[in-house]
Amino acid sequence: MRLAVFADIHANRQAFSACLAAARARGAERIICLGDIVGYGADPEWAVETMMDLVDDGAIAVLGNHDHAVGTPSETMNAEATAAIEWTRGRLSADQRRFLAELPLTQREDDRLYVHSEASHPARWRYIRDTPDAARSIEASDAHVTFCGHIHRPALYSMSSAAKMTSFVPATDVPMQLLGGRRWLAVIGSVGQPRDGNPAAAFAMLDTVSREITYCRVPYDVETAAERIRANGLPHWLADRLLEGT
Repeated sequence: MRLAVFADIHANRQAFSACLAAARARGAERIICLGDIVGYGADPEWAVETMMDLVDDGAIAVLGNHDHAVGTPSETMNAEATAAIEWTRGRLSADQRRFLAELPLTQREDDRLYVHSEASHPARWRYIRDTPDAARSIEASDAHVTFCGHIHRPALYSMSSAAKMTSFVPATDVPMQLLGGRRWLAVIGSVGQPRDGNPAAAFAMLDTVSREITYCRVPYDVETAAERIRANGLPHWLADRLLEGT
């Protein structure tokens, strides 16, 4: 089966639409969402409704910290993120808020684990910033591959049977085989707010038979997404950073 793995959509309709179209063109048979459907962006109701339809169609989705914050006002975030979540609460219907609230922190499928932040303490929303962080997450699960998002920058880590770690930034459109005998942590870049200096939306494709993962980038209408943020009275910094991918 060919899986399309998305993370950190952040209510960016233009980016999410572009990624869905690109994934389907690549033969995606199932959609995986690693959380943060909302937050920052200007189209939360569309993003949640689209994900609800995808889940009804067989997609898998897990909870992100911004999704969690919609129903948890005590969630600690920076001022811009808090402003966006407060605005988002007023846009979502009761059914959409319930869908977010009921998302699980993790989902296991065959030899794969899906989580928003990392596997050792999913509800702490810790970032995978470096190899020690990745090792902690890998050691917390017996999955062959753990998929996560949260940090908005793509990366790939592995651990050998002797606990030796490797790490690198994956090249775009270069398939890499997730070899047996090692355990892997695939950190998926962000659909809706990349932070690796490249404003193109990011996702990944996994072939579950060949065990090849391909990191993908998709140019999209960034200017419209940024203007939607400004037009809805959200902090302009959230729009500006889309244009720079930071």
